[in-house]
Amino acid sequence: MSDYEIHEDVPVFGITVAAQLAGLHAQTLRQYDRLGLVSPDRTVGRNRLYSAKDILRLREVARLSAAGVTLTGIVRIMDLEHQLEIALREVSELRAQIGPSTALVFWRENRR
Repeated sequence: MSDYEIHEDVPVFGITVAAQLAGLHAQTLRQYDRLGLVSPDRTVGRNRLYSAKDILRLREVARLSAAGVTLTGIVRIMDLEHQLEIALREVSELRAQIGPSTALVFWRENRR
């Protein structure tokens, strides 16, 4: 057993392997890169390298495309999902800073 571990963010897959893993053509990956749907790392020779996280993102783009969502729509969906992740992370951090709530709230119903 090796001590070497591959993290999901580590770019290790060339475009041909990434395309096979995502079930897409290499040319489609290039198009998605141009549109900003996925941003693979580059080697010194400018070859694209994809991470496991990139592969999952490519599969999601393919799923949305197959469901009839336009590429413009997919770009918007991905952007909104990214913004939501950031907001949820910030909420979690703020909750950790303030600690558990000890507030007691009384509710009195107005009856006429």
